[in-house]
Amino acid sequence: MLFEPNTTIVCAGDSVTDAGRNYDAEPGGWDSWGQGYVALINAALTAGAPAARLSVINAGVNGDTVVKLAARWDQDVLAHHPDYVSIMIGINDVWRFFDSQFRRRADLVDVALYTKTYQELIDRTQKAGATPLIVSPVMWELNLEDAMRAKLVAYQQAAAKLAAANGLLYIDAQAAVNRFLDQASVFGITMDRVHPNLQGSAVIAKAWLDAVGLDWRA
Repeated sequence: MLFEPNTTIVCAGDSVTDAGRNYDAEPGGWDSWGQGYVALINAALTAGAPAARLSVINAGVNGDTVVKLAARWDQDVLAHHPDYVSIMIGINDVWRFFDSQFRRRADLVDVALYTKTYQELIDRTQKAGATPLIVSPVMWELNLEDAMRAKLVAYQQAAAKLAAANGLLYIDAQAAVNRFLDQASVFGITMDRVHPNLQGSAVIAKAWLDAVGLDWRA
């Protein structure tokens, strides 16, 4: 497995990461992981590698774009002195072009700004001595002709290129979502094609755990 014993892993992102976490809970403690993929990752690492004593901290916040995430990076992510930072960000950067199209927002994040800000997060994380893990943002939609899904592709490609350029692990959660949707309906997984229920969160968590090499048989 990727992680050494006593490793601290901070999962940073938006509402898909947040998933209803208790902001008043002790980070990495009871009731702090939410009800999404971070909780499932924590449970799997605890059950699958108990001797490693891995600490998982949920630092997701509803509504975050990469710019909003960057604004709180030091106090909400690096302050936990992580060894690894799992970053899943980008769906709101895309979504704001569609759910706010009549509001003339001044804070829209295009691909260039997304890429620039994401690289700054990588640099800041590495300077602090932690290793970033880049997780693709996902949308529960197979139709690449759908306007929002088509736009998301550019952000996913940007994230993948950043991972490659910086020699980082890229976790293609969208590929896992696509495999699921090739076999089963999206109904019963998400109400808005963005926020998954527990089953959908398990699809993301499994992709993450497979990528870091958790072996349940060990």
